[in-house]
Amino acid sequence: MASPQSLSEHDRREVAAWAADCAERVLPLFEAEAPDDERSRDAIARARAFALGELDVAGEIRRRFVASRASHSVSSPAAKAAAWAAGQAAAVAHMGAHALGAAGYSAKAAALAAPDDGGSNEIAWQLEHMTEPVRSALRLLPLLGTDTSGPLGAGLLASGILGENIRAIQAAL
Repeated sequence: MASPQSLSEHDRREVAAWAADCAERVLPLFEAEAPDDERSRDAIARARAFALGELDVAGEIRRRFVASRASHSVSSPAAKAAAWAAGQAAAVAHMGAHALGAAGYSAKAAALAAPDDGGSNEIAWQLEHMTEPVRSALRLLPLLGTDTSGPLGAGLLASGILGENIRAIQAAL
């Protein structure tokens, strides 16, 4: 039985472009520290290509961890969060719930770069730039922490600022 966090392939393609948009907004934080490391930029491009139907699920599942490893090439927490946002966007081909991971990490990166804002402006931007098909697909996901069969379980995404960010997004859907 498939996880309710997977979403259909059609819905994953819908949310992949939005996840890429979220990650791309904080990509400069990563690139400022690692201008020659293309892994995060490539992950965002692959998420967009997946959204357009140009890449298949199996190939993207095999490559989904590459962008997250880019976090090892930077030192600031904001740059690391930006790399993880790109990695989450690339992983949407595998499981739709990763779109919320991309958004959560993007808001975390923005909050770390501008602590006075706390990421609220980033979350507001994310919500404003959701199409209705993206919003509808994300509504199909279980609430954070209520299903253990994917990234929205009780693990990393459910704790701290990541959990706060994802809960805020889900509440606004």
